[in-house]
Amino acid sequence: METTLDRDRREAHNRAVSADALPADWVLLRLRGLILDPNSESPVLILREEEQGVFLPIWIGAFEANAIAMALEGLIPARPMTHDLLASTLESLEARLARVEISALIEGTFHARLLVDTESGERREIDARPSDAIALAVRTGVPIWAAREVLQGAIRSSRAAEAPDEERLREWLANASPEDLGKYPM
Repeated sequence: METTLDRDRREAHNRAVSADALPADWVLLRLRGLILDPNSESPVLILREEEQGVFLPIWIGAFEANAIAMALEGLIPARPMTHDLLASTLESLEARLARVEISALIEGTFHARLLVDTESGERREIDARPSDAIALAVRTGVPIWAAREVLQGAIRSSRAAEAPDEERLREWLANASPEDLGKYPM
């Protein structure tokens, strides 16, 4: 059953996507789930590029996974967590998070940025870890975009690594049903 919070997030996301489309070298990602890596028991964000069905798993820390899980469940802590604080700070400054971008893959580490529109109409880019950026995106309902070269680089590096455990996980993800994606399927 869709809650008011879910509906508001979906509507905000849809408005942001249609109003803020990017050129062909960027792709829209959807958060498809939050799971535990069956091998390392580390949390993994599962993002998916819908047109070609490419999955982008990003391993994250336990604290960030907890922050994202709380937002997905619509839980509101008694006191604001860091991501809630950032969202309310932006709001109080009359700034708006326009989108999150997974902008680079450097030496196996994903980099992200927040694109923030200020009250004066300026757009500011703020460097962020993908997990923090996505935690904020979940709270605010903004779209998550990735540079096409980041997706291609992630695919190339996973093939080059030839790590059997990672390859098994990627194979499992490719064949996973929505129910397989854990407690937080999207």
